Amino acid sequence: MPGQGFTVKPSSGALGAELLGIDLSHPLDDQTIADIKAMFQEYGVIFFRDQVLTPEQHIGFAERMGTININRFFKAVEGFPKIAEVRKEPDQTTNIGGGWHTDHSYDQIPALGSILLAREVPEHGGDTLFSSMSLAYDALSQGLKKTLEGLRAVHSSRHVFGASSEYTKGVSGRIGNPELANQDAIHPVIIRHPDTQRKILYVNQGFTTHFDGWTKQESQPLLDYLYEHASHPEFQTRFQWKPGSIALWDNRSTWHYALNDYQGQRRLMHRITLEGVPIS
Repeated sequence: MPGQGFTVKPSSGALGAELLGIDLSHPLDDQTIADIKAMFQEYGVIFFRDQVLTPEQHIGFAERMGTININRFFKAVEGFPKIAEVRKEPDQTTNIGGGWHTDHSYDQIPALGSILLAREVPEHGGDTLFSSMSLAYDALSQGLKKTLEGLRAVHSSRHVFGASSEYTKGVSGRIGNPELANQDAIHPVIIRHPDTQRKILYVNQGFTTHFDGWTKQESQPLLDYLYEHASHPEFQTRFQWKPGSIALWDNRSTWHYALNDYQGQRRLMHRITLEGVPIS
């Protein structure tokens, strides 16, 4: 469905769409914002191209989409605490987000989504994969759906952002405040999207540790099956970044994976995260 002042080009994969003919550096009227939100709900992730935004304009657009969440672990852009810096230098081999995950599932109220703006991209590589967790749920057998309906899972930041994490050592200087990685959250394995009411498979390899009431050893075989299932290519789309590209993805209904295939090159992204609502 075309929005006011822009056209919609669905991605070639299973989810996602580019919104064409819109300039986010200019103030947008309420109807255009409503149309953008409708496309966001329909496609799970939406993309914009050739956006020349100042940090203030990036923040201004984000505030029209929702309330900003300040991530407690990521280094902020200097002078702009609402914008997290996602950076990899040529001499670094570990990237941020290099595995299937959804942001903030370790919070009691997970983030709605993120608005990632490409400032500097490598000459080749550095694409991001997205996978639809509503399609992943739909493709499960009826028997497994019934089993999962009664389960809850524990999500944690401790093993990723805590002081003993090997990951934080690999991205030295870009992740901090390990003392704040002290919380866990328990969420249903199958949730209903707060807006669309579609059922979603809500576990992820980055932050889910085990099923509530199960040991980690008991949990791992089923979790591994779900991770493998949900990462099937038929649920995915792939986005190639260029300077000024923006991706706005739904953290409740999608996974994402930042490919680490650009060793020796620099990549700099600015990310703003949006507050979510309770999920069930």
